[in-house]
Amino acid sequence: MSVHQLAHATFSISGEYVVPGFWRKYFAVVPDVAIAKGDPVVDPTRQGRVVTRRTGVWSVRSKEVVRSDLLEPHLRYLVSHLNLSRDDFQRLLADKNAKVRFFCYWYNASGDRVSDVPTDIRIMMEAMGGTVEIDEYR
Repeated sequence: MSVHQLAHATFSISGEYVVPGFWRKYFAVVPDVAIAKGDPVVDPTRQGRVVTRRTGVWSVRSKEVVRSDLLEPHLRYLVSHLNLSRDDFQRLLADKNAKVRFFCYWYNASGDRVSDVPTDIRIMMEAMGGTVEIDEYR
């Protein structure tokens, strides 16, 4: 692995009705990001307007825990850490009209690295209506 990590992943739940406290309790995990709809946002124009979040987000990253330049260990860590194979998880997502995704960072300056998202994880995410997105940098 290089000094600058070439891969990492984030699992996120987002939606209008995402309540961060609910997901923290459900997973028994402290998130890296917990934002509720309506939370204040710093006005990007600096005009003093009141700006609030339009959607909620709850997410956990692998970057600080997993040391690997491959995606698979990062994704496996998140699946295991959050126990994403729970029987009720897909139903909860539907009930709360929430979306899930893995957002993957993939540094590929040489252009010859191939991202390694395991088939079972892609299938699991598709079954939940979720996505695996890879943000590739060169």
